Amino acid sequence: MTRAVHTRFEAVRLRLEAFDPGTGWRLWLYEFLLFGFKQAWACLFGALLLALLLGTHLFYPDDTPLHRYDFLTLAAIAIQAAMLAFRLETWREARVILIFHVVGTVMELFKTAAGSWTYPEASGLHIGAVPLFSGFMYAAVGSYIARVWRIFDFRFSHYPPAWATWLLAAAIYVNFFAHHWTVDIRLGLFAATALLFWNTRVHFRNWRAHRWMPLLLGFGLVALFIWFAENIATFANAWHYPGQEDGWEPVSITKLGSWYLLMLISFVLVALVQPVRQPDR
Repeated sequence: MTRAVHTRFEAVRLRLEAFDPGTGWRLWLYEFLLFGFKQAWACLFGALLLALLLGTHLFYPDDTPLHRYDFLTLAAIAIQAAMLAFRLETWREARVILIFHVVGTVMELFKTAAGSWTYPEASGLHIGAVPLFSGFMYAAVGSYIARVWRIFDFRFSHYPPAWATWLLAAAIYVNFFAHHWTVDIRLGLFAATALLFWNTRVHFRNWRAHRWMPLLLGFGLVALFIWFAENIATFANAWHYPGQEDGWEPVSITKLGSWYLLMLISFVLVALVQPVRQPDR
């Protein structure tokens, strides 16, 4: 069954890549639609989780003995198991995503204790004030980056040394905690990110040829879409920021910077299993 599903997807992908739309606006439209299809396929984990958050918020019965948050945890585990069973993720990718899951859960424990946000509903499957489904929201980000890297056959030019990216990721993670007691060095981290990746280009193969964009722009676009998803999740009562307790309101645009930095941590982790390759000459 799993082999059949994987083979079917590969057959669809090969048909799309073999199709010749011609030139001019037909070629532009075809590549645009193909890019959207591949992006949607890459964010499958996150899209399913977001749909569950919204669907259970609107339709989950109040009198069920299973808490909504616990249902979300079990559903997220089932999605992850299906991703592996149907070969939509590799085991190597899943291990790195698990690391990001743990990294995110540790930060959740600290941030909820500090009052940065709260989980308003009851749950049985939780650690402290953090329901276990929350870690899967971080895992969804890692899953997207791992899958989009593979689906678009990422290549990189002028990629910085690995040790420098690890130091930056470690500094970002520490600052998420340390800024509660000391000076917030977020602006310095943004500057360091820009300095480190200023000349880096990500080359992605949408159809037959690799195209490129500045990697910093790619980081920004991913962070923006995560911010949009966060607005949907808070509307679905997944968690509350201060000020959202008495009624939903849009998440502050300042959170975009936090997601930009956190997404960079995920990117560095995924680089452990996805090769950082140079473009073909």
